[in-house]
Amino acid sequence: MVANGETNGFAALESRGEFAQLVLADDSPPLTGRSFGSSARAVTSGEVVFNTGMVGYPEALTDPSYRGQILVLTYPLIGNYGVPSSTETDEHGLPTYFESGEIHIAGLVVSSYSWEHSHWAARQSLSEWLVEKQVPGMYGVDTRALTKKIREIGALLGNIVVGPPNSIPESQITTFSDPNARNLVAEVSTKSINVYGSSNSPSVIAYDCGMKYNIIRCLVDVHKVKLTVVPFDYDLEKNPSNIEWEGLFLSNGPGDPTMCPQTIKSIQYALNLDPPRPIFGICLGNQLLSLAAGAKTYKLKYGNRGMNQPCIDLRTGRCYITPQNHGFAVDSNSLPAMWKPLFINANDLTNEGIVHTDRPFFSVQFHPEASGGPLDTAFLFDKFVGHVRKISQPLVLQDGLAYQRQTVKKVLLVGSGGLSIGQAGEFDYSGSQCIKALKEEGIEVVLINPNIATVQTSTEKNEVTPGADKVYFLPIRPHVVMDIIAKEKPDGIIVSMGGQTALNVGVELWKTGQLQKAGVKVLGTQIDAIEATEDREIFSQKLQEIGESIALSYSANNVEEALEAARKIGYPVLVRAAFALGGLGSGFAENDAELKDLASKAFTVSSQILIDQDLRGWKELEYEVVRDSSDNCITVCNMENFDPLGVHTGDSIVVAPSQTLTNREFFMLRKTALKVVRHLGIVGECNIQYALNPKSEKYCIIEVNARLSRSSALASKATGYPLAYVATKLALGRDLVSIRNSITKTTTACFEPSLDYCVLKMPRWDLKKFNRVSNKLGSSMLSVGEVMSIGRSFEEVIQKACRMVNPSLDGLEGIDSNLTDDEIPLEEQIAVPTDTRLFAVQRALEEGWGVDKVYEHTKIDKWFLSKLENIARMRKACKDCGDVEKLFAENGTDRMRSLKMAGFSDQQIARYTNLTPLRDGTARVRAIRKSLGVIPCVKQIDTLAAEFPAETNYLYMTYSGNEDDVSEGLHDPIVSESDDESWPATPASKAFKNRIRSASLATSKSESLADKQERGVMVLGCGAYCIGSSVEFDWCAVSAIRQLRKDGFKSIIVNYNPETVSTDYDESDRLYFEELSLERVLDIYEREGAGGIVVSVGGQIPNNLAGSLASSGAKILGTSARDIERAEDRQQFSDMLDDMGLKQPAWSVARSMEEAVKFSEDVGFPVLVRPSFVLSGAAMRVASDEAQLKNFLGLAADVAADRPVVVTKFILGAKEIEFDAVANQGKILNYAIGEHLENAGVHSGDATVILPAQKLYVETIRQIKKYAVAISKALNITGPFNIQFMATGNDVQVIECNLRASRTFPFVSKTFHKNFISLATRAMCGLHVVPYNINLLDIDYVCVKAPMFSFTRLRGADPTLGVEMASTGEVACFGDDAPRAFLQAMLATGFKLPKAGSTVLLSIVNDNFRREFAESAITLSKMGYKLSATPGTARWYNANYNLDMKMVTKPVNSEDDGDDPATGAPSALSELKESDVELVINISEGTTRKDEISSGYIIRRTTVDYGISLVTNVKCAIWLVKSMERGYDKFKAKSVAEFYHLDV
Repeated sequence: MVANGETNGFAALESRGEFAQLVLADDSPPLTGRSFGSSARAVTSGEVVFNTGMVGYPEALTDPSYRGQILVLTYPLIGNYGVPSSTETDEHGLPTYFESGEIHIAGLVVSSYSWEHSHWAARQSLSEWLVEKQVPGMYGVDTRALTKKIREIGALLGNIVVGPPNSIPESQITTFSDPNARNLVAEVSTKSINVYGSSNSPSVIAYDCGMKYNIIRCLVDVHKVKLTVVPFDYDLEKNPSNIEWEGLFLSNGPGDPTMCPQTIKSIQYALNLDPPRPIFGICLGNQLLSLAAGAKTYKLKYGNRGMNQPCIDLRTGRCYITPQNHGFAVDSNSLPAMWKPLFINANDLTNEGIVHTDRPFFSVQFHPEASGGPLDTAFLFDKFVGHVRKISQPLVLQDGLAYQRQTVKKVLLVGSGGLSIGQAGEFDYSGSQCIKALKEEGIEVVLINPNIATVQTSTEKNEVTPGADKVYFLPIRPHVVMDIIAKEKPDGIIVSMGGQTALNVGVELWKTGQLQKAGVKVLGTQIDAIEATEDREIFSQKLQEIGESIALSYSANNVEEALEAARKIGYPVLVRAAFALGGLGSGFAENDAELKDLASKAFTVSSQILIDQDLRGWKELEYEVVRDSSDNCITVCNMENFDPLGVHTGDSIVVAPSQTLTNREFFMLRKTALKVVRHLGIVGECNIQYALNPKSEKYCIIEVNARLSRSSALASKATGYPLAYVATKLALGRDLVSIRNSITKTTTACFEPSLDYCVLKMPRWDLKKFNRVSNKLGSSMLSVGEVMSIGRSFEEVIQKACRMVNPSLDGLEGIDSNLTDDEIPLEEQIAVPTDTRLFAVQRALEEGWGVDKVYEHTKIDKWFLSKLENIARMRKACKDCGDVEKLFAENGTDRMRSLKMAGFSDQQIARYTNLTPLRDGTARVRAIRKSLGVIPCVKQIDTLAAEFPAETNYLYMTYSGNEDDVSEGLHDPIVSESDDESWPATPASKAFKNRIRSASLATSKSESLADKQERGVMVLGCGAYCIGSSVEFDWCAVSAIRQLRKDGFKSIIVNYNPETVSTDYDESDRLYFEELSLERVLDIYEREGAGGIVVSVGGQIPNNLAGSLASSGAKILGTSARDIERAEDRQQFSDMLDDMGLKQPAWSVARSMEEAVKFSEDVGFPVLVRPSFVLSGAAMRVASDEAQLKNFLGLAADVAADRPVVVTKFILGAKEIEFDAVANQGKILNYAIGEHLENAGVHSGDATVILPAQKLYVETIRQIKKYAVAISKALNITGPFNIQFMATGNDVQVIECNLRASRTFPFVSKTFHKNFISLATRAMCGLHVVPYNINLLDIDYVCVKAPMFSFTRLRGADPTLGVEMASTGEVACFGDDAPRAFLQAMLATGFKLPKAGSTVLLSIVNDNFRREFAESAITLSKMGYKLSATPGTARWYNANYNLDMKMVTKPVNSEDDGDDPATGAPSALSELKESDVELVINISEGTTRKDEISSGYIIRRTTVDYGISLVTNVKCAIWLVKSMERGYDKFKAKSVAEFYHLDV
């Protein structure tokens, strides 16, 4: 890597290079930027054109077809991989890496130039190369806006002017030279005759009109042709050099083809020869052949230049992705007799090739030899050379599959079930897209998915948002799916949209022949192709058939085979379970002992495991591939992992498109992807992952996922290409060409998106919630969610992503992040991948380590590290200055823009310049920024880098631009009056209010409904999924958006989670894929002039913004920000309850450690520590003694920041009750009372909830309603809210109140078949609302919600429940009574019932719990289960009930699996590992979080590690046994509509 630049003073904040301008011949103001090319103070003229390719700048710059043109590259990050050697040549003496011997462009214009580059083949930087060749280059231009201008008015003449303003006379600057007036072909054509491959045969003459060197390589090296290259004006008829030739090739070249009359004359001579000699032309050669044949050419408006032009072969209907570079085209209507169009452009329908009907003459407008670009049409060279060799060239026609449309009328869609680590919300998005596509085709959709929190399981549907026709909330098990098939009789089944869960069910049903017997077709990729990707041996064999290979890998069916495989490969090795999701059961083994341990655990989740070569340190890359039944095949997105191989891609930062691949590498891997996918026979969408050696072009294939994956959702959102929607259409037999691009509406879906921005995905972990869980990242995925940031520089997207993934962060910082450990050497913190390594890396760079040193420890590509170092340098410059006025006193606009383009937030700048208090300081920076004219602009995601018009609502904001893609709102923003006096104002909010008060207040009072609808409403989404905030909040946001649109309101959604349905651009009127930060939300609010903001449907992140938004003048819809504060602030809320006389557990604000200890001693332990403004009980703990209390108070203080931490008395044995409701101006409209099966002490998100409540006293319900009415009135609630109560007998106490939607809102809405969020949305918008008619007496069914845990992935986590939430998802099932619904819900979580006659192991902590479970223990014995128990449990049951339980000893440590030497009793561990134990019931105290490793922990952990079912709550254990005894695991499949008693 080469890095340039100073680090002293303000240099890091100021643009490098001389002042530069691009002056256009349309009288528009000059575009200004900085020079990174030739510094000669001169004016360089050319025709301004754009290229949408994302790689290949060395190839483009040396392409003679660009002669005389000023090239605008639409991809914003240029120079990343430097420039390879210009002296290295191939066997023909041609430069190895270039397309000619010089740079042919007149000048280069880019958005952002990378002064640092990194690549093993690089020998100099792009800047150095341009300087050496005296070619001007400028950066800092809004290339998207420039591209749009060229698109609208056509190619323009322009001048690049380098030098200070006014340093060159105006007359020179505004005098333009048109290169098209010159004979450009004469300038670039060879001046001599050159022969290549002189010993080859046959002989071909090539007219060099500007021929790219790769054409020579292709014809000579690949096709073994003797190639004689002649000048463009060589007289073929006279043939003065007596060249023998059997075929004629016409090359590419620049300019107007009519300027080559000599070439045309020679072609005409060749056309008239008899017998005919084959002729093949490309690019300019296509135009020359057409003119020679008698046709006409014309100048295109702006030409076709790029690497992703889709061209249709008119003989077969196949569509190919082609690279192009031309400004002229052939007029197909002017073709004479016997000539026909051969290819047409699938987008603009222009001519892309011609062919003679009975002679071997043909040509194409594109570049089959590419470089840069794809090689999909290289077969045309085969045809040409075949003709020359007089080999018959039969026409290979389409096989007709495209016309064999699937005649299906009803489809069963298999969902993914509850969210877990490795399988999250992305499958709600893909399933929802799938349903939409199926409904468009008029197909009846039956869905099985027990995840009640998802959008796809919503039963409301309309024309805009069609839903499934029938929804089954049932366990996704093979026999259940077959029951539904027997009942519904679908024609087809889709198993590729539900993750590994759906895929595994589909594979099993196919392998057992059940689908075939039922006559159900698998739509899309067939099962044998799926098996080929899932079974490692078959996969390896398939790859070998096409000359590709995977890393060294062997499958093993037992531990001995695994050891043998490892010895063949050599340690270290990667152990993986076959047919497993997200790397479940995988890890790296350094020796035999580690391998044995890993293999034993892996065999619990799969019957086969894989032992792989360790490729850690190699680059990891992914391509998303789409193929239809006509064999059209495209790659939609390629992605590069920030982390080198060794970290599961779900746990790695991922960048799209790849940043450090050259054109050769990019298209080498793309070519392989298409070859593999075609060979496997995949129809639809799939993902292929590679390992690429960072020091060569050597690569190997890691795996192919023959289904929609997490990466698919990311790729869809990153590109705007709706993969799941398109894949569904393809599964029905549609072809890619006939499907429209859903963003442009006019172009085809058979294209490869061009990005003119950069996307970064960052994972979200919640590992700190679990004791003893290592935060080391490896091959098994640990993240629970992810964010996606969009921008036009790498620094911008990684800083944005940091704020998205953790709202407490201001950006990417090391020292200031508080996420590094001062006690652990920095070398250790950066050497091993962890959830905080990024911040340790940043700290090392901040401390001056330098890129090379950090690279040696991390193997993270130096280009990425150089960008992080830029951030560190800019931070240092700000902190060294320390004064905001001084910082922006000189070159203020340039410095501020540099900081904002690099992703720094206003709050970061305020902190670096010591502005206090920080809130006021941030507002001051915002005001300074605006005064300098530095404001973000809005850009569209349009899939084609502005090449074609797009009316898309998919938006992001960036400072790397000067022009908005969409118009601003028509109204000034509304300033909030209601909170004006009660909230502290900041300087910025005062200025904001003063500026718009007269405009907004004058109109807001008299605004009509139509005005309010036109203004629209902003809905803040949920952000990253994490434990406590998951897909249920996306359901809430989507429900709100849909209701707004139904009521005629413009809907504006702000969210940054790529896994969500709310970030589907079809859902809202405007989608901002942006931060949920105060700064960015205010940017959008002011720009849109929205009527207000909904903060109550996206969980805690938007709810926490309410106060800051209100104090900044934004209008909060629904409950006021002041009242939200009163509910969220533990002290204010508790004070309010006391004032109202409502009961609550004894409480005290923890103002000091001493006060907290005294309070706890007064009320008696245990006590509950509760921070304010947190989600999912973050840092909430039950303390049993003083030591624990002090420890937990420290944790809570860290989480709560400056918010109150409250200590309350923890009440044992109480029942917990959920109250979800919607209110309007303090009056409750509708409510739902849910009953927790577990007693209080289990977080509500981890509890099993029963609705309607079954066992609450009437008096308890009455008190709950009374309390809720009082709280609603006191807080003047408008919108959704949730109150949690606890009850002991009829004594009801309030736990907490959330003035927002809770995670149970989709559950209650779908149970009652009434959308609570729709009602709340209408209330918040001030519309007339009528409560739903909900009569509990009419509900003759029960719904039970059960939590979904991911303890198998969280190695070392204690799989028990407490007051801090641990579940990653939820499911819910309906039943005629609660026990039936309960057991189905348990099964839906993946819980396995013990087989008859197997062993159940009991370990119950005390006599009270043993007594409570006694009846169930007896029942298990009567049912024929063998019972084992730990000593205390066994003695108690044997003594009291004579159950003859087998005694097993408690383990002292994880290795304690031997028999007790005194009694001979076996260890519980040996029972678990070696006997037939299939269920463990382990009941502990369950409220306190212990640091010490107990025998109970060892038993629970071993149970999970060995895939044995575990129950840790006595209530759940009792219900489980009761349900098993009654045989409720056998049930009839009923859709939810049948429970609702709808006509079905």
